[in-house]
Amino acid sequence: MKNIKNINIAAALVFFNLSFAQVAIDKQTINGNSTVLDFNDAPTNTKGLILPATSGIPTGSLVNGTFVFDVTDNKVKVYENDVWKSLSDAGSSSAIAANNSAESGRGVIIGASSSTADGVLVLEAQDKAMILPKIATPHLNVKSPYPGMMCYDTTSKTLAIYDGAVWNYWK
Repeated sequence: MKNIKNINIAAALVFFNLSFAQVAIDKQTINGNSTVLDFNDAPTNTKGLILPATSGIPTGSLVNGTFVFDVTDNKVKVYENDVWKSLSDAGSSSAIAANNSAESGRGVIIGASSSTADGVLVLEAQDKAMILPKIATPHLNVKSPYPGMMCYDTTSKTLAIYDGAVWNYWK
């Protein structure tokens, strides 16, 4: 059942990529014309975006703006100007379930028909941005956060990142 749901989600993402290059997740409409990926922004939302958990930092054809949760040091990192920068303190990866399945394909690209970036989900748009899931005070409202979860805290107006132990906030 879970595989069918994942296949349906992937098929919908590919369809919307080819049709509109704008995707709304857990909502009916996109906020604005300059949005490539938009998440549920209801005041009661407690679901964030979960970053891929990697064993060490990825190498290869990396692009600025690549985010990962590195389980070797339990930190959320972003790739910027040929350097990995930590966005969190050392947290905990004990809650992460190992994914031992073989990789297949290059992932899903939204906003363009192709990309040189290698990722599970690649947002490739010159004039559109991603709107993170919006959650009011995630450290209080998200009851079981997963390591690598990120969202926009509507209360403090910051980027909130869960490192497996605590929430980290960035302005």
